[in-house]
Amino acid sequence: MRLTLFAALALIAAPAAGQRVPVGGSPDASRPPKEQPPTATIMAEPVAVFIGACDADGDARVTRAELAACAAKSFASIDKDGKGSVGYIQFADWAERWLGDRNALPSPFDTDTDNDDRITLAELKAQLDKTFTRLDRDKDGVLVRSELLTIDGTRGLGGRNGPGDRGPRGGPPRQ
Repeated sequence: MRLTLFAALALIAAPAAGQRVPVGGSPDASRPPKEQPPTATIMAEPVAVFIGACDADGDARVTRAELAACAAKSFASIDKDGKGSVGYIQFADWAERWLGDRNALPSPFDTDTDNDDRITLAELKAQLDKTFTRLDRDKDGVLVRSELLTIDGTRGLGGRNGPGDRGPRGGPPRQ
């Protein structure tokens, strides 16, 4: 009887088949399961996702005119009282609705160029136009999907942040 009870307790305490148990005796919870896909290395900034959604004619290309019209439509959805400007909290509402997060860039501080604590449609369009120029790698005045993507070289195979990860404050490579 005691032997059966001891065997049952040993089975309960034993790791599941294939589960790694480090020297300390508890499963290594810091490692992702082997079935998890690799970390993404191709990403898009929230504002790039917004710009991609401004493709009005469905040709997978966004022009400055399409972006300007899209900016006006999105701005109108937040400027409900029709004042022609929004405060920083309303701008955060715009960012949450159209960029996915209240703190996504562009920030209201960068967008409010006259520092009056209000953001006009013209200021939003100017900020989005600067972003358009930055993303337009071939300078043809049109954004295609490949220009809206960002390659994150810090993620990938190797160390915690990728090959050559030097650890905190440029110290020795992580082991």
